[in-house]
Amino acid sequence: MTEQYHNIVWQCADSEMASGSAEIIRTLNDHGYEAYWVGGCVRDEYMGRKVSDMDITTSALPEITSTLFPKVIPTGIKHGTVTVIEKGQPFEVTTYRVESGYEDHRHPTQVVFVSQVEEDLRRRDFTMNAMALGIDGVWVDPFEGRRDIDSHIIRCVGDAKVRFREDALRMIRCIRFASIFGFSIAKDTWKGILAVRDTLSWIAMERIRSELDKMMAGPDPLRGLELLKQSGLHSRMKVPFPYENNDPNMIHAISVIESAQLDVRWTLLIHGCGITSMEADKLLREWTFSNRRREMILGLLSLQEAWVTESRGDDLESHRLQWINAVLKHGAEIAETWLNMQEAIQSTGKLCVCGVSIEQMRLWLEDIQVRSLKDLNLTGNELLQALNRRGGPWMGKVLQELLVKSAAGFIPNDRDALIEEAKRVIKHEEQ
Repeated sequence: MTEQYHNIVWQCADSEMASGSAEIIRTLNDHGYEAYWVGGCVRDEYMGRKVSDMDITTSALPEITSTLFPKVIPTGIKHGTVTVIEKGQPFEVTTYRVESGYEDHRHPTQVVFVSQVEEDLRRRDFTMNAMALGIDGVWVDPFEGRRDIDSHIIRCVGDAKVRFREDALRMIRCIRFASIFGFSIAKDTWKGILAVRDTLSWIAMERIRSELDKMMAGPDPLRGLELLKQSGLHSRMKVPFPYENNDPNMIHAISVIESAQLDVRWTLLIHGCGITSMEADKLLREWTFSNRRREMILGLLSLQEAWVTESRGDDLESHRLQWINAVLKHGAEIAETWLNMQEAIQSTGKLCVCGVSIEQMRLWLEDIQVRSLKDLNLTGNELLQALNRRGGPWMGKVLQELLVKSAAGFIPNDRDALIEEAKRVIKHEEQ
């Protein structure tokens, strides 16, 4: 068996991960059970894509698998899955099974263990995911997944309508795969989506958002968005996405933004669909975006709206002061990210910075040395002591004015200078 294993050289997987998973397969084989690498790792290796995890399927029942390894976590033992820890890494090992009774169009109500790997592969979503690879280099590919990969086609295993009724999330996954891989969707598979697309409303938005995050971070999110629109899936979600009418310049700018800036891509999509920051807040909550991501997206949207609506005239100094106030309100990180977003928008031919160059705004941003109240060389208590006054709403207003003036360079960020300016502000207000 060891000699056979050396015939398999994983080019796209971490060597420790490949070695650990091979050890699990070898152990199962040595005890008389079949075992194969299966699903995404086999697909990605065949396609020359990075393998991120390695799942294993076996004829051994989960109770048997659990006895063969020292570290096993019963993560989904009712459905035949245990997690084996080998060489410090987790590997999901699942017994051959068939499923039925998908009453919620997502989870099977009945799982039956079977003895043939081909039966297990028959329940999977797409032909490219219904492949297994043995440690001896033998492929199990009953639905010609490699042929479809070579032909750049996404095709369901068996009847597409049945596959999508079993798990409606598969429709979104189909579009995500087509977008990321640049594949076409087989006619029968596409017809299956159109036939059962209303079942998508059963799926939790968290699962859909996770799939769309992967699509939006992929190499061609615009194709995925177009497929969502053509299929009508965007309007069949539990929380529909209003993608019917959009600004093509904003949408096309998505592909200019690096995939690592996922939230900027989402911001362009939301803004391009004419969704305001107030509307987006509700939508992002319902779509289960984290607070951190929601704050970034809403900050970018708010800054975009404020800059476009509040910019007036050609006075450069007025623009500078407006920009300083925007940076103080939203923070330097959002301001810098917003400038990156503007560059992407401008690359599509649409100017949205109201007459001020991005280069100039970057210089202004660099010049702002005082960016928050904590950067002021004057605390609230020091201000109270210097003025011999009680605290109240006035103090916050005065500190904010000192912050703006110091950030703009009108007064130095010096304790004595700040106190003198505070005295002038209060005296002026009292007159």
